[in-house]
Amino acid sequence: MRDCIFLLADTNMEAAFKGFLCRDQFHRSLGCGAFDFDTKQDLIVASGDSDPGLYTRGHQLLKPYLQTHSHAILVLDSEWNGSPGTEDIDDHISCNLYQSGWRDDNFKVIVIDPELENWIWQRNDHVAKALGLDSALNFTRIIAADIWPEGQAKPSQPKETLEAVLKANRIPRSSSIYKNITSRVSVGGCEDHSFQLLRTTLQTWFPVQGYR
Repeated sequence: MRDCIFLLADTNMEAAFKGFLCRDQFHRSLGCGAFDFDTKQDLIVASGDSDPGLYTRGHQLLKPYLQTHSHAILVLDSEWNGSPGTEDIDDHISCNLYQSGWRDDNFKVIVIDPELENWIWQRNDHVAKALGLDSALNFTRIIAADIWPEGQAKPSQPKETLEAVLKANRIPRSSSIYKNITSRVSVGGCEDHSFQLLRTTLQTWFPVQGYR
């Protein structure tokens, strides 16, 4: 059996997860024990479905992996047209996964509120350079103080802010930007609740001591 299958809503998430999970000794930065991860065997994208599709049929997409993987993580945004909200998304998908055969202790639904861009924003030079800036000090020049006040971990509108910065610097939006950022930034610097839930889930499933 493989250790864990990751089902993601889109290619931007795929790039972000590859950035995190393809680092050398990635488990150390996540604070968990070592587990096997291979992008071809353990990471799938709901091509054409995106967030609403995962809400509706994520359990169907994951059902074949009951026979091949011990654990499953499904990740989607909470903000999309017709979204019932973070809590209801989690409850609905979790219920479907349980009824399709996954045990409640070997799957986790990660709902990013409001969207993936909340994971990549840090006042960090790696983030700044990926977005065409010389350093994190330049964030204050290009992002209004009311959008990202000092002392606030993330911009108030993470996706819109990212798009505005890329446009200002004439950088085409690309999934590679997400991978470029997540492969370099401090994992500990991401304070987002959903990312911390991902970390604690992996730490529980694959503890530092005694897993292998």
